[in-house]
Amino acid sequence: MAERPYIVGNWKMNGTRAMLSEARAIDRSSQRLMKVEVALAPPFTLIHAVHREVEQIGVGAQDCHSGTEGANTGDISASMVADAGAKFVILGHSERRQDHAETNALVRSKVESALEAGIRVILCCGESEETRDEGKAESFVARQLKGSLPESLDNADEVLTIAYEPIWAIGTGRTPTVEDISAMHRSIRALLVELYGEEMAAQVRILYGGSVNPDNAKELLAADEVGGALVGGASLTAESFLGIVLAAAEVQEQ
Repeated sequence: MAERPYIVGNWKMNGTRAMLSEARAIDRSSQRLMKVEVALAPPFTLIHAVHREVEQIGVGAQDCHSGTEGANTGDISASMVADAGAKFVILGHSERRQDHAETNALVRSKVESALEAGIRVILCCGESEETRDEGKAESFVARQLKGSLPESLDNADEVLTIAYEPIWAIGTGRTPTVEDISAMHRSIRALLVELYGEEMAAQVRILYGGSVNPDNAKELLAADEVGGALVGGASLTAESFLGIVLAAAEVQEQ
């Protein structure tokens, strides 16, 4: 796996310019924690502002359109978010899949568009509680990833990160067991090897997301094949988000 853990904050539909102070605080503290790669995905309206405020951390977008330009009122293309300062984009998040009926095929087209625009992709996957209870979580996630990933990707190790977020754990305060998380991450790793070869797949980080907070971060980040975290609510303040970054640094030092 890649050496440095990757901790990404997804601000979702939160944030005005008043929150730039939180981004600055996260950035300044991250400069003292170089063993961890840190990034934020603010709403579209703040990408440029956050990009201008920070020096160390990465800045990304929460979504993009599959097209490059056109009559798509309210949509934002990958080249537009790149122009605003985004270096990566989160795609296929369960909230997009559920609330906006995004299919695997649509997510794949967005992934391809982002890569063509020269920005990295964090591709999300995850199962419902019902699917897990039926014992089909790993097979469901495998199908989801196969349908959402490009069939050919020569530099997956450089441009791709996977984020496993069980739908039933997002924002609920519930998390799977460490054993369940490790099993799913090993399953995802095996799929990446199948798709892109062992050498390249070994360098793709697989993040865990779903009610990650400073109290449980160290245990979750120490799980097998977990290369970081995609953090929602706990990324909205520097205090809570940096608690997770510190946990990642401690795990890295072990």
